[in-house]
Amino acid sequence: MEKPNIFLLMTDQQRWDALGCSGGWVRTPNLDRIASEGVRFTNCVTNSPVCIPARLSMATGWYPHNTGVWNNMSHQMAPTTPTWMQAIRDAGYRTSLFGKTHLHPHQGDLREREDLMHAYGLDDVNEIGGPRASARLLSHMTAEWEAKGVWEAYQADYQERFSNKPHVVRPSVLGLENYADVYVGQQAKAYLRDYDRPQPWFCWVSFGGPHEPWDTPEPYASMYDTAAMPPAIPRPADGRERPRGELDALMATMNPAFEPGEVGRMRANYAGNVTLIDDQIGEILKAIEVRGELDNTVIVHVSDHGEMNGDYGLIYKSNCLNGAVRVPLLVRTPATRNGEVAGKVCTSPVEWFDVGPTLVELAGGELKGQQFAKSLCPVLAHPSDTHREAAISEIDGEIMLLTPEWKIALNASGAPYMLFDVQNDPDETNNLAGLPELSDVENELSRHILERLIQSQRDLRKASENL
Repeated sequence: MEKPNIFLLMTDQQRWDALGCSGGWVRTPNLDRIASEGVRFTNCVTNSPVCIPARLSMATGWYPHNTGVWNNMSHQMAPTTPTWMQAIRDAGYRTSLFGKTHLHPHQGDLREREDLMHAYGLDDVNEIGGPRASARLLSHMTAEWEAKGVWEAYQADYQERFSNKPHVVRPSVLGLENYADVYVGQQAKAYLRDYDRPQPWFCWVSFGGPHEPWDTPEPYASMYDTAAMPPAIPRPADGRERPRGELDALMATMNPAFEPGEVGRMRANYAGNVTLIDDQIGEILKAIEVRGELDNTVIVHVSDHGEMNGDYGLIYKSNCLNGAVRVPLLVRTPATRNGEVAGKVCTSPVEWFDVGPTLVELAGGELKGQQFAKSLCPVLAHPSDTHREAAISEIDGEIMLLTPEWKIALNASGAPYMLFDVQNDPDETNNLAGLPELSDVENELSRHILERLIQSQRDLRKASENL
């Protein structure tokens, strides 16, 4: 049987509801098409609501409490690390990457680290840094910007933004043609259009957007009516005595002085960036279709974490509220496209690094080494089944757990400081942590977290002893 091609679409900082098919406030016809031919996961949780630990978990199948990388820090994944990308290559695929990985420090010249990317399992590489890093980091893209005489203007624009008002909304000085998400999309499209190797292809397209700043170029910058954007979830009054954690510290230090209408402008600009990316995805899908390969292509779309975009009076991520920790996940395969599950929704908790073993199974490959991600293939056949009883996410020594009924977060001392009734409080405005009448719920959820931690560390020890 002919192996399917594999197309992995990854965005950076895309909220779970920033899709036409999930939130309804962003136009994403191409991603909606993927959802209509596959399964959409409504409770996908990132393993960490910040870039580096999340992406390291995705590559390795390890949690932050296994890797020891709990936040953005200078970290380089060892070239000997077993990855799902290697397993796909070993299954007979030509593997490629266009865009951002952040599996090694964003400094210097990315073009000098292609051997490292090859070791990770990627054959053909055109890597970029994120929006901030691209102001200082050399890559094929920024070298092109420099040759065109636009990089200096980009650097000046970034310096001004972050020296004055980081959440300022204005179009990029690069214009549409040179914008990073357009560069990534066009490079991937050209690669797939011209692909002429005998192996099936795996292509990972990792956009740098819709990550802040809010600099979407025209015509996308003015595509959305700012007044029509969904209002931000207000920061609730919370003076009750309870344990405190990183979210409390974040709210104590981050209080952007939003001007009237500014949150709407941020969201409209953000929506424009998502639609820009969707249009690039559409062009790549068309190139695959022209090749006659679309029917036999696995397509997955996911994001590393979300963006608060004014919810709780916050911007960026780095917390366990929905805006930051829940991400979109779509999986479309030749089987789902032609089967009864096309367009179905899976509400079971899943974790974003479950994408890795899913792709390996669909490629007919085999993972090496101990890991904790779990293939989604069983629920692709039966979307109403439970994939995980609960999903966890971690940052700065804190651990969040999401079940179909509850979300809890333990601070670094292990005390529950967030507790939300998921069914009755979907906007997470009533923190129930510390209420005596819910102590049994807190104890049970905390026990679940502790068991997950103990089991994963025990499994790692056994794996290392068997080497």
